[in-house]
Amino acid sequence: MQNGILLAFILLYLVGTVLVGWWASRKVKTAADFVVAGKHLPMYMVACALFATWFGSETVMGASAEFAQHGLLGVIEDPFGAALCLLLAGLLIARPLYNLNILTFNDFFKIRFGRTAELTSAILMVPSYFSWITAQIVALAIVMNAVSGLDYVWGVVLCTSMVLLYTYIGGMWSVTVTDFVQTIAIIIGLLALMAEVVGAVGGWGKMLDAAPEGFFQFFPENKPINMVHWVAAWMTIGLGSVPQQDVFQRVMSARSMKASVMACYMSSLMYLTVAALPLIICYGGRILYPELLEGDTQMMIPQMVLKHSGLGIQILFFGALISAILSTCSGAMLAPATVIGENLVKPLYKNMTDAGLLRIMRYSVIGVAAISGSMALMRNNIYELVGESSAFSLVSLFVPLIAGLYWKRATGIGAIAAMVTGISVWAITNFTLPALAESGTLSENAQFWAEVPPMLYGFGASILGMLGGSLLFKSHAQQTLSS
Repeated sequence: MQNGILLAFILLYLVGTVLVGWWASRKVKTAADFVVAGKHLPMYMVACALFATWFGSETVMGASAEFAQHGLLGVIEDPFGAALCLLLAGLLIARPLYNLNILTFNDFFKIRFGRTAELTSAILMVPSYFSWITAQIVALAIVMNAVSGLDYVWGVVLCTSMVLLYTYIGGMWSVTVTDFVQTIAIIIGLLALMAEVVGAVGGWGKMLDAAPEGFFQFFPENKPINMVHWVAAWMTIGLGSVPQQDVFQRVMSARSMKASVMACYMSSLMYLTVAALPLIICYGGRILYPELLEGDTQMMIPQMVLKHSGLGIQILFFGALISAILSTCSGAMLAPATVIGENLVKPLYKNMTDAGLLRIMRYSVIGVAAISGSMALMRNNIYELVGESSAFSLVSLFVPLIAGLYWKRATGIGAIAAMVTGISVWAITNFTLPALAESGTLSENAQFWAEVPPMLYGFGASILGMLGGSLLFKSHAQQTLSS
């Protein structure tokens, strides 16, 4: 009976989300409305939207599971790296890009480096989102299965279809309005659950006393390879997600440059504080129900809530969890669809109208949803999927973006070289190094280099590609923002 009531409330919430998205869709008249909400949003709504960029399955289920198993060192990537990314968005990209009349990061690459760089960056950006979206769909399907027993496959189909619906009709207007509503639900639900868990343990003092030795250690042990992995964890989302289109669209949707910058800073602070709630909850669960550590730790918090909380807390928690995942998934689904329409399809037609571009972007949302839903049927490790997505953009797009903004000598050839060499070296080392590291046949020095995360090799190769391509070759397409 209780599960039936809980499921009814969840379905009611899902229907309400779609209705809010439909209401917001009435403001979509142009492609700019669909992509950046016509640049009409107040600072507080943009901050909520930026906060919701990653506060989904990665933080509530993936990061909390890592925290329960490995302590503070296990969650450097998220939430700390994610908060760093939002801070850097305000420091590095909001000001120089806000006043440009562009819809995507790739438009900037066209202005700064030329059409070939635009095309290359678009081709690399689009697939970087599939793993990220897949992680959110997987999480939604897992939650639906836990709550109602709905078969995983049908859960994937249902969740993909629902996110597709309100993203398709309303674009960034729907995403932002629903993000604002969902952020409120997230905070209320997690605060209520945290209060119950802390009370059940016996207070903050007992929680701290129960921590294993080194559980709250922030810096790694004094070994070079440990420090390398620690730095890589900061970079994965901290730098890797700076050139992501979903971040860009949210930053550019503010009604002024000042609002855009301040929204980045506020969302960074929100991420550090609110993201601590699921970590505290999962840590309390580790103390109260240690047996949950033996199963799928991604489901630790949901299982704890279902088994040991009242209906009111269950409704608040699952409303918050679904809110978080929906917020992340909708924005992530919109981002590659925007790039496909604006940077891959539009240049093929000389006289494409704004209405035609809007239609292409909406069709692209359907295609992105179909691919991501298919991937969700084949893979289900949330933390792994998220890491892949951020590493992909770090090794290919971060260096040319920052060099294009802040290095006048950067050229189109350098940008393309940075993208191609970065992604190529990352792919090669990602395939070869793990096997070498596990072989047990390497010398101590060689073992160290084999254990370096592949994305650092890709990132270094991207920097060398930019330097070499820009200094050795001149590009006729080179421009600066001031020109």
